[in-house]
Amino acid sequence: MTEFLRVLTDNWELFVDGFTNTVYLFLISAVGSLVLGVLLGAFRVSPIPALRWFGASYVNIVRNTPLTLVFAFLVFAVPKLDVNLGYDQAAFTALTVYTAAFVCEVVRSGINTVPPGQAEAARALGMTFDQVLGQVILPQALRAMVPPLVSVMIAMLKNTTVAAGFSVLEAGAIPAYMAELGEPQFYVLLWITIGFLILITPLVLLQRSLERKWAVAR
Repeated sequence: MTEFLRVLTDNWELFVDGFTNTVYLFLISAVGSLVLGVLLGAFRVSPIPALRWFGASYVNIVRNTPLTLVFAFLVFAVPKLDVNLGYDQAAFTALTVYTAAFVCEVVRSGINTVPPGQAEAARALGMTFDQVLGQVILPQALRAMVPPLVSVMIAMLKNTTVAAGFSVLEAGAIPAYMAELGEPQFYVLLWITIGFLILITPLVLLQRSLERKWAVAR
């Protein structure tokens, strides 16, 4: 137990920096993926065929591409096009682009839970597609969307560890640094696991609470 605690106390700054960057990476990417995902979800149900095609193509391509390849493309291929992204910016972009595809599908599924008659009635009143979606459909679909969206965010939080393989100092990079210091990897990984449990548990509790509160009648 003494050795276990020593690993944390002797390397406290490294753990703090790693998990601070993980939280920062998660928060920025969460906002970006939610905005992009909702936009893509609107494309998926748009009356304009070109937008529906774009939304469907984006989801099918990105969801079937490993996240590691998305990172590799942004870190190694994009600079060849004279677009210089730093490692952190590439990580934000990769997580946002990748997670947005899953957010899009949650949004589309949530929209489909709203009876079609709601949209038809709104259109009969002369409302535009944007008004129907923003004022009628999305508010009703929200309770069906939020619990699965939390699941997507939990998955993205765990996916931040992929950034460690691309020179980003976050929680997933801690073992490599600690190995250079000769620290026992078993204890290092235990502390990282505990750290992620601390971050993820509030999201899980939030999800369960919303599922109970906003249960959709079937």
